[in-house]
Amino acid sequence: MALSRYKLGELIKVVDERNTYGIKDFYGINIDKEFMPTVANTEGLDESNYKVVRENRFVFSGMQTGRDECIRIGMYLGKTPIIVSPAYTTFEINATDAVLPTYFFMIFLSKEKDRLGWFYSDGSIRSNLDWDRFCDMELNLPDLPTQQKYVDIYKAMVANQQCYERGLEDLKLGIDAVVDEIKHKSETTLVRELLKEVDVRNESGEITIAHGINIAKQFMPSVADINGVDLTKYKLVEKNQFAFSGMQTGRDECIRIALNKAGTPIIISPAYTVFERKNDTVLEEYILMWFSRGESDRRGWFMSDSSIRSNLDLDRFYETQLPIPDKDVQKSIVDIYNVYTERKRINEQLKSQIKNICPILTRGSLEENLDKERGKNYEF
Repeated sequence: MALSRYKLGELIKVVDERNTYGIKDFYGINIDKEFMPTVANTEGLDESNYKVVRENRFVFSGMQTGRDECIRIGMYLGKTPIIVSPAYTTFEINATDAVLPTYFFMIFLSKEKDRLGWFYSDGSIRSNLDWDRFCDMELNLPDLPTQQKYVDIYKAMVANQQCYERGLEDLKLGIDAVVDEIKHKSETTLVRELLKEVDVRNESGEITIAHGINIAKQFMPSVADINGVDLTKYKLVEKNQFAFSGMQTGRDECIRIALNKAGTPIIISPAYTVFERKNDTVLEEYILMWFSRGESDRRGWFMSDSSIRSNLDLDRFYETQLPIPDKDVQKSIVDIYNVYTERKRINEQLKSQIKNICPILTRGSLEENLDKERGKNYEF
């Protein structure tokens, strides 16, 4: 049959089920259209007002669609119900004879649909996509057998990625167990006894790309406007040196520290502190691994001051203690941790590839449906 054209409002129905069950698993949706535990403080909230999300139910938020150029929509696949903010809209597929739920979700895993949502969003400062405007968007749909064929391909890719991710979680549990043992059995040493400050400036001006540190503790090109900035005052970070920023540690619940593993130096703002190790009793990568743990970030937040930005002062950072085992043990745990971080990167790459393939799959399903229709027209 030929492609069928529908408005979204003809395919979906709002489901407003409130949490009368005492569910306390608060979730939200990120810009990758994934469910994630909420970062908001839920202490004292009345969870009975929150909306229940069950398997195959969708969650939509039109807020900031234009700003983020992203339609925040998620399809929940878990067996155990969760709850989301009352500000979200929860809905299900109503016209199951016209579209499969997974195929519907695949359609929205595309930049094209995100841009269309941005186009449809209002002119407010947040550029929201109103629910009525969302329901007014139109879709071309192939027949159900064709949809099912491409849904099966998508589900097979997701299953492979999730299998890889489960192995990743098992590896993380192993690392946590080893680190816990180190924490309780090794002598601790203050950071001031492990690291010393280095202050070398970019006096030649040869390096012209400034870097900062993100919350993943990685160097990244600075997003600040450096036109007219005197880069000769910026600090050099050589190979195997650290850069540290105590600013906003409490706000972000993250100690911003990064290790330059590259063979070439980079430059950072004079507001950062540059360190190198004092002696060879500890590996640089072991120090970075220790500060990459959630527990270390939480301690940094606890130690930060009471200013509006909750900074972690350098003197307080120096008071942090690290358990230092034998160097062979350090190297072993670092090697395992490096395997974990590389697999974690691959897992994120797999998820990104699946998302990028979805527009190709949906376009292929439409073309296949049209080809079948053209073939029928040529039959005698």
